[in-house]
Amino acid sequence: MQTAVSQAPSPKRSFLYDPNVRGIFYQVLLVAIVSYLFYAAATNAIDNLQRARIASGFGFLENTAGFDISQTLITFSAAGSTYGEAFVVGLLNTLVVSAIGIVFATILGFIVGIARLSSNWMVAKVSMVYVELLRNIPLLLQLLFWYIAVLGPLPQPRNSVEMGAGFFLNSRGLFMPRPLYASDVWVVFAALAVGIVATAAFRYWARKQQEATGRQYPVGLVTLALVLGLPVAAWVVLALAGANPISFEMPQKGTFNLQGGMQVLPEFVALLLGLTTYTAAFIAEVVRAGILAVSKGQTEAAGSLGLKPGQTLRLVVIPQAMRVIIPPLTSQYLNLTKNSSLAVAIGYPDLVQVFMGTVLNQTGQAIEVVVITMGVYLTISLVTSFFMNIYNRRVAIVER
Repeated sequence: MQTAVSQAPSPKRSFLYDPNVRGIFYQVLLVAIVSYLFYAAATNAIDNLQRARIASGFGFLENTAGFDISQTLITFSAAGSTYGEAFVVGLLNTLVVSAIGIVFATILGFIVGIARLSSNWMVAKVSMVYVELLRNIPLLLQLLFWYIAVLGPLPQPRNSVEMGAGFFLNSRGLFMPRPLYASDVWVVFAALAVGIVATAAFRYWARKQQEATGRQYPVGLVTLALVLGLPVAAWVVLALAGANPISFEMPQKGTFNLQGGMQVLPEFVALLLGLTTYTAAFIAEVVRAGILAVSKGQTEAAGSLGLKPGQTLRLVVIPQAMRVIIPPLTSQYLNLTKNSSLAVAIGYPDLVQVFMGTVLNQTGQAIEVVVITMGVYLTISLVTSFFMNIYNRRVAIVER
């Protein structure tokens, strides 16, 4: 005979001891404290500015700048441009050097990282020396080395080194042909857009075919033909029809300087070289760690299937290593962007040199200038992290 065992009701938990309630309470309390601190700091700053009779607000951005900038991607003049336009110039210069530096540092870092694992003793040791040397020398010293020791001894403009095809190198930088666009250049850019879309479609189709049949297609050659071939073909067709969409202004030697063409400042070159080589040393270690994280059994299995070492690295090892490489690689991209602020040491007109330097000194709007600059770097970092996280989810291994 079975007897029912009655269970005593569990004691009712007090509202004050509920962990969910306490968690919400502490979070609300923390937000309130942080908000009060920000409010107190802002109020104190406003009071101090009023007592010192210092104007506040962002109206100064509409005032005339009154100074020139050596490198501008938009029209800028001392007499007709404002502090707001000076901010845009500095921001664009920072974005340009950061974007180009990220591309070059990634390519160089992957090459050096893979070379460190080479079976060739000389290649592996040279790569190791490169990494250990550049990682342990401060970036500021490297920038000064490139600017003073490497680019400083270049000849004066009257003795420029002729590199052919309209390229000249001297102490004032690299002079090259300047592209001039006609009204029908849109045809070339339309062909480029079509090539990019067609490349994306072909790569998607080729990947699906490889997953279904195992057959590989020449994705690299097709990409090169579509992205470069279509614009060049459109250019040639327009040129044969008598309408040249793109012409070039060639630099010409003058008595004391070069005239015409496009100039790349030595400060830009020194900053780009320093950021690229320095960041590539860290990326190389990230790549090496990612490759070593892939089991050797994967390489052995690929070899048993008849894949060559290059195919094994490209098709088997690197795709699996990317899930380890991407997170620290994102950090290196952010570091490169923030390290570009060291450009002030060699006179490159980036955001810090133009806005935090010249504009701040002329206007005295310290709080506004600092807040805007911090907001810009925060935005760049968040946007970079957002896209890298999207890519990280794409390359992540999906469990089935």
